[in-house]
Amino acid sequence: MRNVLIVALLGFLSGCDERPGPVASQATPGMDTVKVFLLRADSVKKTISLPGELSALEDVQVRAKVQGYVRRLNVDIGSKVRKGQVLAVIDAPEVDTRVQEMNQRVQAAKAKFQSSKDYFERIDKAAHADGVIAPSEWQRTKNQMLGDSAEYHAVLLSAASLRQTGDYLTIVAPFSGTISKRNIVVGSFVGNAGDQPLFELEDNSVLRLRVAVPEAYSSALLAGNAGELVTRSLPDKKFKAALKRKAGIIDPGSRTEVWEFEVPNGDGQLKAGGYADVKMNFLRDKPSFVVPGSAVVTTLEKRFVIRVTGGMTSWMDVRPGFNMGDRAEVFGDLKAGDTLVVKGNEEMKAGTKVAIRM
Repeated sequence: MRNVLIVALLGFLSGCDERPGPVASQATPGMDTVKVFLLRADSVKKTISLPGELSALEDVQVRAKVQGYVRRLNVDIGSKVRKGQVLAVIDAPEVDTRVQEMNQRVQAAKAKFQSSKDYFERIDKAAHADGVIAPSEWQRTKNQMLGDSAEYHAVLLSAASLRQTGDYLTIVAPFSGTISKRNIVVGSFVGNAGDQPLFELEDNSVLRLRVAVPEAYSSALLAGNAGELVTRSLPDKKFKAALKRKAGIIDPGSRTEVWEFEVPNGDGQLKAGGYADVKMNFLRDKPSFVVPGSAVVTTLEKRFVIRVTGGMTSWMDVRPGFNMGDRAEVFGDLKAGDTLVVKGNEEMKAGTKVAIRM
């Protein structure tokens, strides 16, 4: 009679439960009792800190295009320069001489062309009267004019090219920034192939931050599309870094994808070439299954969780997602509401009859 009352009471309590779930089963002699939980989907977030390297937004090695001696030097290491500012002037007397010579050739070619043009115009005017100018003479003077015209324009192009070479004697900044290296002094001979650059110029108003993101996080969303960084030189300050671009490939050696951030640096506190620790908050675009870390069993052959259905165990293969310490994100042939063992182990073979305890 007592057993009948207990069964009736259990039935009444289970009928009053708003969410139906597995009922703890009584263990029979020789049957193990295992602690289980109901699988459910949850939002997944993971915060990690990764090392990154700062570099200039733009950097360039400024070189000499023509040979000569440094006549004037206007900047030094650490100098702030503007785009188009003169950094140095190179002295090359032979270039100046060639420019003057070419200018004279231009004047001579111009005079020759003008003379043949005037002569042809007179011949052409006289040719309108019958029998005054032979057709062959008219054609000869025209050809002479066209040839002199072509020679004049060729000399003009040569002169422009040489003047361009002369412009290379003045070394100017290609963009605004800071001189980070200077490898010349007044009197240095420059312009040889293989020489060191005259200067190295960097734009540090905004810095690039490159971070190698592990493959497991490369497809996740970055909260706020930004990270937070601290540097070894300024450990008490935090800086915001906005994600701008991704490499789009996984490096086969490191199994990472390079993400590039940009960090405003108008006050110049951060230095290019420095290392930073970047804190990033990753999340999934939709809920996924999260289980206690102890529920995932890893062997040399497989990774699985143990599901209990009708008091019988089965091994369910899973693929790992985010590792969140005592919790783990898993993917596999699972569904919400599955009953899983809290502490799985490979000694609990599939097909084992167990009693469950919620």
